[in-house]
Parts: sequence; C-alpha cells; structure tokens
Amino acid sequence: MPLEYGTSVPFVTLNDGVQIPQVGLGVFQVSPDKTDETVLEALSAGYRHVDTAAGYRNEAGVGDALRTAQDSLGLTHEDVFVTTKLANGDRAGGRDAALAAFDDSMAKLQLERLDLWLIHWPGSDQQNFVEVWKTFAELKEAGRIRSIGVSNFQKTHLRALFDETGVVPSVNQVELHPWMQQEDLRAFHAEHGIATEAWSPIGQGGDLLADETIGKIAAAHGKEPAQVVLRWHLQLGNIVIPKSVTPARIRSNIDLFGFELTDEDMSAIAGLERGQRLGPDPDVFG
Repeated sequence: MPLEYGTSVPFVTLNDGVQIPQVGLGVFQVSPDKTDETVLEALSAGYRHVDTAAGYRNEAGVGDALRTAQDSLGLTHEDVFVTTKLANGDRAGGRDAALAAFDDSMAKLQLERLDLWLIHWPGSDQQNFVEVWKTFAELKEAGRIRSIGVSNFQKTHLRALFDETGVVPSVNQVELHPWMQQEDLRAFHAEHGIATEAWSPIGQGGDLLADETIGKIAAAHGKEPAQVVLRWHLQLGNIVIPKSVTPARIRSNIDLFGFELTDEDMSAIAGLERGQRLGPDPDVFG
C-alpha cells in the first residue's frame, strides 16, 4: 500500500509497520440502504479509511461503495483502508465460526485481503477470545489480513492475549471522548505498542458538544465543537472514526488540519473527564 492516500490526513504506524489513516468514517448505525452513498460521500471528501463490522449489517454497502469508487473516483482498495469486526456470536463459536465469519465478511466487502480485523467484544464470560485470537494470527500469517486487533478490551483481556499467545494486538478500539478519556488504558496501550482507536469520539454529539468549555475553545479557533473534540483526539495520538450521514458534517469532521489546540485548550478538555460511558461496559456486555 502506498505511503500516501491522496489526503492531508496523517497516519499512525501500527506495531506491525502497517500505516492507518488517523481519521476514518465509522458506519455504526448507518442503515444498509444508506451505507453506499455515505461511504462514497466520505471518499469524495478525502477519507481513506472506513470502519464497519459484521454486527452493523452494512458490510455489503461498504463493499458496493468501494466498487463504485473505482469508476467514479479512480480509487482502488490500495487507496482505502478497510476495517471490520468479528460479531459476538461468531467469537463465541470459536475457530471454525470465526473462519466462516471472515469469509462472509470478505465476500460482502468484495475484498481479497483485509486491512484490519478486530474482535468486536471480549464477551462477559471472557471465553473464546484467546482461541479466536490465535485464528486471527493464523489469517494474518497467511496474508489474508494486514493487521489484527481488538475492540472494547480491558487491560485484563489484553493481558490474557499476551500471556497465552504472545501476539500483541495492533489496535484496541474503545469508547473514548472527553467524558470518558481512558487515561489508564491509553497508558497501557502505549507501554505495549498498541494503537488507541476511539469509537464515539465526539460522545455521540448532543450534550458533550454543547459543553461550555468545548464551545469557548471552538469560538476561539473559529471551528465547530466537533472539530475541536476530534482535534483533541488527534493531538493525543488517537485514531478516530466519527460517524455521520450528513455531507456537510462528513466534510467538517475531516477538516481538522488547519488549526492546533493550545496546551491550555488540551488541559481544559482533560478537565472534562467524568468516567461516563455512553455505551456498554465491556466487562458485562456480549
């Protein structure tokens, strides 16, 4: 894959040397009949990273958009980084279920090789994910996946992977925003060379973006509150995958490189930490 994806978006180099664009489009809760047009809008706006999952039921729409983009935008898979995730039921099913699920995702995405595959959740019983992780490693070794990682894993889950397989994930994708900053987990990631990727990076919009502190910083920079929060992530080194189906917001969410937050701005946003999850607790979900 080339070192340039034709955009101003910087890369994070993963622990296996693979480069991932630091900003991508998340398609969680994008309806299947809207996914194709949403992904095409993002690609035309300069996104070169798309994050989906088997559980979102819109992998086929992503695949259709990638195929259409070859003709309409001159883009091939070599230009676009694609992530998907193993569904909980298939993770619970162990190796055979994981292999079948991988083939199904690849068929829907219309890809020969995947850029990044994640275990979506560890599972409340914390079973199966080590066995499945070995399967992920096999597929990477066979050249069918460029990078492998996890999502919603806590430190105890990550240690189980290290201890039992010796294979360190490239990425851990977790809920992360100014109200849930995951400082301890981010430090653990840094210690072990795991990239931090944030889902719900702008806290699902709404109340977080209406916060007075965020608003003041946005006004000072002449930017939208969501741009300020996403810029905060980038300056922390996080990968972000904001979701939108609105063309103007899709474009705004990648327009993050003409300004920089000050140390005072960063400290003010750090002060918004509440430890408040907006999504499920990984220790009890799935």
